[in-house]
Amino acid sequence: MRHFVKTFLRAALVLTMLLLGSPVSFAEDSRPKILVMGDSLMAVNRTLGGSVAEALEKQLGQKVEDHSLLGARYFYKLPLLAQAGMQISAQYRPGPWDFVVMNGGGNDLLFGCGCGACTRVMDRLISADGSKGAIPQLVTKVRAGGAEVIYTGYMRTPGVTSPVESCGPLGDELDRRLAAMAELDGGVTFLLLADLVKKDGDKSYHGLDLVHPSVKGSRAIAARVADLMGR
Repeated sequence: MRHFVKTFLRAALVLTMLLLGSPVSFAEDSRPKILVMGDSLMAVNRTLGGSVAEALEKQLGQKVEDHSLLGARYFYKLPLLAQAGMQISAQYRPGPWDFVVMNGGGNDLLFGCGCGACTRVMDRLISADGSKGAIPQLVTKVRAGGAEVIYTGYMRTPGVTSPVESCGPLGDELDRRLAAMAELDGGVTFLLLADLVKKDGDKSYHGLDLVHPSVKGSRAIAARVADLMGR
């Protein structure tokens, strides 16, 4: 009974502090050291317990904090939603992170210009040499906190038509620029996902929309991330 009361009081204190917007202090060894940020590539399948962060937790055997959100992008015009995490830069919180796994930019290209004439949007995201733009700016901020960064690209379609089929060439250019960014800092690794799915019609790595990863796809992404961390 005493243990129950103690647990209840601690939970009530944490809830109160969260409601008041105060920082919550936990024992150092209980804090997650890995943060996942980004858009639906990371966030999808969370309701099924199969997001990239959840798969990473199972594969590594340690807690992973997940701030990713469906629909998140770098340029977001609604201030309240932006600060709530729909703007990817707002998802970052300083912490004792060893690794920050992140992605993003796809929604800006898709919704900002329909994956068409996207030179201006692409340059705002990341310059051709990988040194400037919203993505390098956020990565620099994360690196200043001491964490290593693993920045992932996007999956491609499995050889069948999908709603983002036209985004392939832009995805290749984004990958190239992200790889260039990683070359500038030894603490940044670019994780290519364009080769995760073969063009053989195997749709098992994708959800029904043929855009987002299935649980299997999220697990495969997490496996590549875990492999990089192991190295």
